[in-house]
Amino acid sequence: MHSSEAVETTSVRAKDATREGKYLTFGLGGEEYGLEILKVKEIIGIMNITSVPQTPKYVKGVINLRGKVIPVIDLRLKFGMEHLEYNERTCIIVVDIESAGRSKVIMGIVVDSVSEVLNIKGEEIEATPTFGVSLNTNYILGMAKVKGTVKILLDIDKVLTTDVGMAEAISH
Repeated sequence: MHSSEAVETTSVRAKDATREGKYLTFGLGGEEYGLEILKVKEIIGIMNITSVPQTPKYVKGVINLRGKVIPVIDLRLKFGMEHLEYNERTCIIVVDIESAGRSKVIMGIVVDSVSEVLNIKGEEIEATPTFGVSLNTNYILGMAKVKGTVKILLDIDKVLTTDVGMAEAISH
């Protein structure tokens, strides 16, 4: 192994180790995703969502959660998947989002179902593959190989960064 390859391999391992930790996994469009458990404030069943005019289609609206107005994003629609009728397994994951230079914002994301909390080790996480075309995959932390399946680990801050300004405007 050349020294540059050794350095590259070491830095990849170090990066994987920093992604190690507990992830809440959830289903969306037949795939399994995960987000860092530290970002999750709570998980609630689907509830009445008040729509807000002139927002993107994936912005479902706002909910009143114990006196706080929280914007809600339908993750299926945000990812360009087809709309699915909500059912008893549909959940809202309330997350704490940080955006560069902004304060923390609480938002809700609608997912098909919540699966489990997994403790994912660094060696179980692989870098996001290149797809041979210029796709923006910055919002993907990596691919976790767990129990014979692949779970897409999301950087939820980056998934929702473009929506933070809108969320602040809606909830104030």
